[in-house]
Amino acid sequence: MSERLFSTKRLDVRRWRDDDLPHLESVYGDSDAMRYVGDGAPITREECVHWLGVTARNFEKRGYGMAALVEQASKTVIGFCGLVHPGQQTEVEIKYALKRAHWGCGFATEAVAGMLEWGARVFGMSKIIATTAPENFASHRVLLKCGMKKGILREDKDGEQTQLFIWRSAAPIAESITDQKND
Repeated sequence: MSERLFSTKRLDVRRWRDDDLPHLESVYGDSDAMRYVGDGAPITREECVHWLGVTARNFEKRGYGMAALVEQASKTVIGFCGLVHPGQQTEVEIKYALKRAHWGCGFATEAVAGMLEWGARVFGMSKIIATTAPENFASHRVLLKCGMKKGILREDKDGEQTQLFIWRSAAPIAESITDQKND
């Protein structure tokens, strides 16, 4: 099985590898990048190691999970994007995070659009959700550009609110992709 899932115009999207740990730490250990994620605290090296294992198990169980975003021009991991089931929820949810140096360059939109298309084409997913902090307008723009529709503002178990976005397979995709089957 190829580790590459698909490619977009500027990105190769592949399964996580153990040597991605420094990249995970760079993204998920950045307090600014994590301010809208969970409790807003960056995660530790040990937690990054834990998520490498969780992601490997997700791929074994479902065939999908979080993936590395490798910029084709530099061959460098610039972030992560994937399809997951946080807290064992039944709905598929798209998640993404990029290294701060790559914010505002269109990579998030490219990765999310590609991941939505890949999930629909390879796994027959007809609905994928995303959740964001209500004040995370940059993520809202990314999700809307990718054809997601703004849903309800829902209350979480801890009393905080989360903005829901919903994508259905009939929604337009911004970028076309090629997958490992076309290699």
